[in-house]
Amino acid sequence: MSLPDDRPPARAKARGLRDFYEDPAVPVASGDERSLRQARVLAKALGPVRAGRPAATVLDVGCGDGSAAAVAARVLAGHRIVGVDWSHDALRRAAPRLSYVVRGEFTGGDAAGSAGSELPTPGLPFGSACADAVLFSEVIEHLVDPDSALEELRRVLRPGGHLMLSTPNLAAWYNRGLLLAGVQPVFSEVSLRAIHGRPGREVVGHLRLYTARALREFVAASGFEVVGITGAPFHGVPRPLRALDRAACRRPSLSSILLLHARRV
Repeated sequence: MSLPDDRPPARAKARGLRDFYEDPAVPVASGDERSLRQARVLAKALGPVRAGRPAATVLDVGCGDGSAAAVAARVLAGHRIVGVDWSHDALRRAAPRLSYVVRGEFTGGDAAGSAGSELPTPGLPFGSACADAVLFSEVIEHLVDPDSALEELRRVLRPGGHLMLSTPNLAAWYNRGLLLAGVQPVFSEVSLRAIHGRPGREVVGHLRLYTARALREFVAASGFEVVGITGAPFHGVPRPLRALDRAACRRPSLSSILLLHARRV
């Protein structure tokens, strides 16, 4: 005779990172203000389309649902924006917003490579030195191997081509206060299943976080000349604190989001 099993049911096996990012419930876009600020910097660097200056090819690598690229397209009028992502669901949602969408991922640099259960892919499906600019918005914090990712971005950029990279700031003004109080910083995560020890409710799969200094040094070491770093506000900051968050953008090292502009050496 068997006794009743009163143990709690076993927890479901954790999803791999690839399954996590294919989940439509996982946020794939950030606020419009970050997209606009980033696009304005790039528009100034590329210049307008006119006779003798053809349209630039801009790859939005990790385009998500295409909403950020659609916002950028309003500022980058006349330039060709190609959305690139490895998530089938994200590309399905991006297709109505963008003229061109392509599936692609990094060789060993995407989140799925961490489990060791899948072979590396050939990399981004573009020839070397084919792009005038790359938008890399809130992607690097999700990668297992960011070094390989920047190598691949450098490969597809022409010499002198522009890299516009954005990522959450580990040293944002409120994170400094939270750490002093012994609270897990915003943007950091210890689990793919739930938020533990920090404000917020959404799990978005952040694996790495950067300060302005660390980001500058890392990008420079990857074969880029860093032109500058500016700041952008975070759409998730509570409304009473948004004015303070905007003010913090005047000092990028304190801002919520870091916007880095670099050129391929």
